[in-house]
Amino acid sequence: MTKLLITGANGFIGNYFINKYQTNYNVSTFSFLKDDFESLDCHEVDTVVHLSALVHQMNGASAEDYERINLHQTLALAKKAKEHGVKHFVFMSTIKVYGEETTIPYNESSICVPEDDYGKSKLKAELALQALASDDFIISIIRTPIVYGVGVKANIKNLIQLIEKIPVLPFKNAHNKRSMVYIGNLSHLINSIIQQQASGIFLASDDTPISTIELIRLIAKALNKRTIIINLPFFEQILKLVKPSFHKRLFESLQVDNTLTKDRLRLKNPYTTEEGIYIMVQGELK
Repeated sequence: MTKLLITGANGFIGNYFINKYQTNYNVSTFSFLKDDFESLDCHEVDTVVHLSALVHQMNGASAEDYERINLHQTLALAKKAKEHGVKHFVFMSTIKVYGEETTIPYNESSICVPEDDYGKSKLKAELALQALASDDFIISIIRTPIVYGVGVKANIKNLIQLIEKIPVLPFKNAHNKRSMVYIGNLSHLINSIIQQQASGIFLASDDTPISTIELIRLIAKALNKRTIIINLPFFEQILKLVKPSFHKRLFESLQVDNTLTKDRLRLKNPYTTEEGIYIMVQGELK
């Protein structure tokens, strides 16, 4: 049985993956916060799945903190894994290595021009890992858009709470297209990469991007709520001035085309976006 070492095991993605696939693997975990890195022994490990990270902070974090955790810790772990004979290193990256919102879908070969410190730290980590790659040390990099599911935080959770409380929402002009990935689809991708020992860059995404309007309607349907979407004059312009980060996520587009990833891995997402949102909402209501 393949032995996995998973970092970030108590996080959103790690917790789901372990619960879903723990019978498929011999799983051990490591925490940079709680465990002693010097004592970490990877000699019996087949694959490291590195999920631990300082994720994008809405209120910001220092460039030094992003690099310390996302670059230097990643590189230290990868070097130890390679020295100890680990054959496969899976790194969870982000779509933000490409940049920010765009009307042109990102794919596996799109040029990377990250704009914030989080995206820059992740891209530096990707490049450092690729420099370590060899026939005996396979590197797999997964770039994800927003991941959703039971236990999700930040914007998606806030939107669910908003739809629960307010029956009329001013998003009628939000005909954008945003790619997301349900945590069940992302975990299926991770499992496929481990099983196939596939190297390279992979993009995670549900099959089709959706607009903010469509997202609201799917959440409302899962909540069994009647939500009316209206056009409120000047709302978008005011939001863009007052909360530009919220405006980007609600009104602008960010699409992923992961056709190549699905073809390479012969991958089919097990969940539709509607199924993923229903599972997420019902789980949040429990």
